[in-house]
Amino acid sequence: MRQPAVRLVWMGRVSYAELLALQDRWLRRLQAEPSTEALSGTDAGALLLCEPTGPVYTAGLRGGLTPEETTRLRALGAEVHATGRGGLATFHGPGQLLCHPVLDLRRLGLRLRTHVAALEACAVRLCELQGLQGARARSPPYTGVWLGERKICAIGVRCGRHITSHGQALNCSTDLTWFEHIVPCGLVGTGVTSLSKELQRHVTVDEVIPSFLEAFKETYKCTLISEDSPN
Repeated sequence: MRQPAVRLVWMGRVSYAELLALQDRWLRRLQAEPSTEALSGTDAGALLLCEPTGPVYTAGLRGGLTPEETTRLRALGAEVHATGRGGLATFHGPGQLLCHPVLDLRRLGLRLRTHVAALEACAVRLCELQGLQGARARSPPYTGVWLGERKICAIGVRCGRHITSHGQALNCSTDLTWFEHIVPCGLVGTGVTSLSKELQRHVTVDEVIPSFLEAFKETYKCTLISEDSPN
């Protein structure tokens, strides 16, 4: 049986706003009527990957940032965005791999919960491929991937009419001090970590992409087709 195809779009280092704009274009594309849509029946959507160029704090559907906190964070030089994903507040910045799968779950035979579990499995597998053992997913409200009490990968998704957006953020060589200005994901008493911190060497986003793509194809049982242009 032919595997579903997912378009791979590596955006490089871009602003968070550029990622959201491309995500919105892909959402409109998937939501279009079949008569006006160029996607074939085996195309499941797109996998958008990037590394943010600057510090950004995002709040989810449940909030996570008060107006006063938003003002304080912007005074630090960071952007602040309200998003439609699940979860509370988190941080995105350089040294982090952002993965936003814009997928029609019906074409992959997945439900929302199994999609979230698949994202967690991708991050766990990536850690293993990088030589980091012990990464594991935890049940809500601890969604994401953890090493002990330290979160290495945050996950927050949105799903409407079976089509997903947003996704996961994996800390590679992220400046973790930015997380000190918030309560990440609203989880008091937990910490954050990165591949660089755990492996005690500098791990770039570029280094981990091949491992991530291998894990994604294994987990989602799909074929990745590279797009020449983000558009």
